[in-house]
Amino acid sequence: MSDRYLGFANSTLGRRLVEALGLPRPVPLERWQAGRLRPIEGALLLGGGPLAAEVAAIAPRLTADCYSFNGESLAVPAWVAGLGPKLKAVVFDASTLSDSDALKQLREFFQPLLRSLAPCAHLLILGRAPELVEDPAASVAQRALEGFSRSLGKELRNGATVNLLYVGAGAEAQLEGALRFFLSPKSAFVCGQVLRLSACASQVEDWTRPLAGRRALVTGAARGIGAAIAETLARDGADVILLDVPQAQRDLDALAARLGGAALALDICAGDAAAQLVEALPSGLDILVHNAGITRDKTLANMTPEYWDAVLAVNLKAPQVLTQALFEADKLHDDARVTLLASVSGIAGNRGQSNYAASKAGLIGFAQAWAPRLATRGASINAVAPGFIETHMTAAMPLGLREAGRRLSSLGQGGLPQDVAEAIAWLSQPGSGAVNGQALRVCGQALMGA
Repeated sequence: MSDRYLGFANSTLGRRLVEALGLPRPVPLERWQAGRLRPIEGALLLGGGPLAAEVAAIAPRLTADCYSFNGESLAVPAWVAGLGPKLKAVVFDASTLSDSDALKQLREFFQPLLRSLAPCAHLLILGRAPELVEDPAASVAQRALEGFSRSLGKELRNGATVNLLYVGAGAEAQLEGALRFFLSPKSAFVCGQVLRLSACASQVEDWTRPLAGRRALVTGAARGIGAAIAETLARDGADVILLDVPQAQRDLDALAARLGGAALALDICAGDAAAQLVEALPSGLDILVHNAGITRDKTLANMTPEYWDAVLAVNLKAPQVLTQALFEADKLHDDARVTLLASVSGIAGNRGQSNYAASKAGLIGFAQAWAPRLATRGASINAVAPGFIETHMTAAMPLGLREAGRRLSSLGQGGLPQDVAEAIAWLSQPGSGAVNGQALRVCGQALMGA
């Protein structure tokens, strides 16, 4: 369903009206288009500590236009506020900020450039995980980056985003994959997020097809977000297997034929589902995406046992049972990537969704609990938590709730299935084993939750 307010607010008449009334005017977001050659189409600005030099070495593969600001040691041209080009991407290395006085560097770097951002610019702050910093004053300063980045995300305009990446020791080699995601339109609906990047031996060999040679299974793949995930994984080179309930066989077969993949009709809650799945995957998997899920909304006072049991069975129990079976049968290859579709409801809760929120919070816990276990095989598991995404399900919501869901975010609009799919495609890359046991929100920095 299209966002009519978004379209109207950006029309000639609508722009004048919303500005006169003081109403918000969300900007149409730029998203990744087929045939695009570089992650950044425009100027990239670098500054801060030594990690900025690491990014400068990568920069020619990201953009043709790179500058430095307050970074005399970088071998790129200096950018001058008010005179330099509009900025499409910004990276600031805050990893060396060692006490509260040093935090002023955040203001000194970002304040002059905020009026020089191009539409839909992407900002990224690099730091060190506070819990791994020995010096207490430095740990405090690194933790302060979270409050700064999230506040900045709520001040940015014109579709711009900002995120924070804590870079662990030895993880510098995996910066390129993260930069290609966070500085490009692939992260259009990701803002105000904090992730930790650790060392990982695997590398992407071909950035035009980063998933080439990898075999992927997507559950709930017949339509909606699941179909978008399958399409995006296939675009990036994966061989896809699409799984959904037998009732969705026609849509499943049509999508599989279009993507050159395989279709598997299976009820994941069936007593023998695990055995059937193991048998259907003689060659095993490199990528597993648990997308299948249902809602049965009622306030807890009116919640029936049937509603509660159905949601927990599909959303939480089935992914655990199937993953356990695949792991024990050695069907998850070494270096596999597992992604669980959680929700911001599982982080912040939502009225009338105690069953759904419990299941989605459980998936985040599942990722945290299984991360060390999978890491022994070089594999990883993470959760992606979408916010308001434009689907058939959200189109059926009452108008007031639908509009609130769209507007109550820093970007002032809903996301698209593609936004969720792009995040999963990045987490599915070989080098993204650097992210493990974490939850990435794809919510436009929704005001619901942290």
